[in-house]
Amino acid sequence: MTIPAVADEVVEVAEAGPRRGALRRFRRNPAAVASLTLLFLVVLAALFARPLSGHDPNQIDLLAARAAPNGEHWLGTDSTGRDVLSRLLFAGRVSLGVGIASAALAVVIGTVLGGIAGLLGGWVDGLVMRAADVFMSFPSLVVIVVIAGVLGPSVVTMIIAIGLFQWPVCGRIVRGVTLSLREQEYVLASRATGAGALWLLRRHIIPAALPPVSVAATLAVAQAIALEATLSFLGLGVQPPAASWGNMLTDAQSLTVIRSEPWLWVSPGVAVALTVLAVNFIGDGLRDAVDPRQS
Repeated sequence: MTIPAVADEVVEVAEAGPRRGALRRFRRNPAAVASLTLLFLVVLAALFARPLSGHDPNQIDLLAARAAPNGEHWLGTDSTGRDVLSRLLFAGRVSLGVGIASAALAVVIGTVLGGIAGLLGGWVDGLVMRAADVFMSFPSLVVIVVIAGVLGPSVVTMIIAIGLFQWPVCGRIVRGVTLSLREQEYVLASRATGAGALWLLRRHIIPAALPPVSVAATLAVAQAIALEATLSFLGLGVQPPAASWGNMLTDAQSLTVIRSEPWLWVSPGVAVALTVLAVNFIGDGLRDAVDPRQS
């Protein structure tokens, strides 16, 4: 058996205990478990939106416009007679999709750049970290609004823009993990047998960085959902007739609607708030679970 294979086996055995302990600590966090259950239900509701709602989210019925919640329309209808519940459930697909896709893009970019910066060091490390500083120095919302205004509002533009401004967090985390591991004996042994940077990144760096990166990823999802809602509310995100929680809130720009037709804005507002809160609680639970001081 080669030296890298022995090193890998030792690392896997050593990590099995901490992983079980982290899972046990997460299960003992009632807020995190309840939030995970809530998020699971939200995802299920979005996936099975059509059978749950029973209405077409884009079907216009002017005769039923601005109807209060009733037996046929449980959450009422909007200004064109579209069912609010149906749009709320279908909007969950878009808002959750944007949040998860943006966070995934940020994690991939941050993991690759942070790992390479930590492994290679020197001018590569300096270049990557200065790029991270540049991205973190700009107010992300303002820059994303400018990008959406220049390129045109779309889901793809929004995902790319949000992901590009979230990668520095994951990048710094992975770089820190890499700097702490690159002088370890099993990493040095792998290098001595000819292992390259990409092999080390895949076999040693990424597995070791997964716990802190998973925490950062959950918080990135929450931030991306909130940013999507903000951009769509401003008209620079998801465009009608497609529904998102953010553009459903545009009906709340009128004081008359806020006071006399609360069903138009309460449900999407509550959906955004509860989802972001649940993801944040999950992130807090993961952070406490993977904290070595808790073991």
